[in-house]
Amino acid sequence: MTIAKNIICLWYDQDAEAAARFYAATFPGSSVGAVHRAPGDYPSGTAGDVLTVEFTVAGIPCLGLNGGPMFKHNEAFSFQIATDDQEETDRYWNAIVGNGGQESACGWCKDKWGVSWQITPRVLTDAMAAGGDEAKRAFAAMMDMKKIDVAAIEAARRG
Repeated sequence: MTIAKNIICLWYDQDAEAAARFYAATFPGSSVGAVHRAPGDYPSGTAGDVLTVEFTVAGIPCLGLNGGPMFKHNEAFSFQIATDDQEETDRYWNAIVGNGGQESACGWCKDKWGVSWQITPRVLTDAMAAGGDEAKRAFAAMMDMKKIDVAAIEAARRG
């Protein structure tokens, strides 16, 4: 795998490879590429430890860096995964939350490594794009949700 000119680098404590393999198993269009080991000791590891992992998440090139515990993920960065229906929404949400992650609000959750995800049904983004009262109703319905309920958003769109 050739590294893209622009790539998202995600800092992990020591679990970049496990995270990359989870993403590849969970999201279509995802894969794990090269795993690079440290050629020498470094502040949070030793020679031979996994240092970086090249991977893609739903077609987006990423590099996982095992940099140690100094920096933590937060909501300032998230992956947004567009879903087509409740089944797909449930599958991704349950995979993330059920694998040691945690629920948040309005379609957001965190995986067990602290990376934030927005599991966003297209019906919600379509409602927001429609604007006006339809968007207001869908937005109000979403504000009371953790995982997005597609049927509730569709009902809110209709009024």
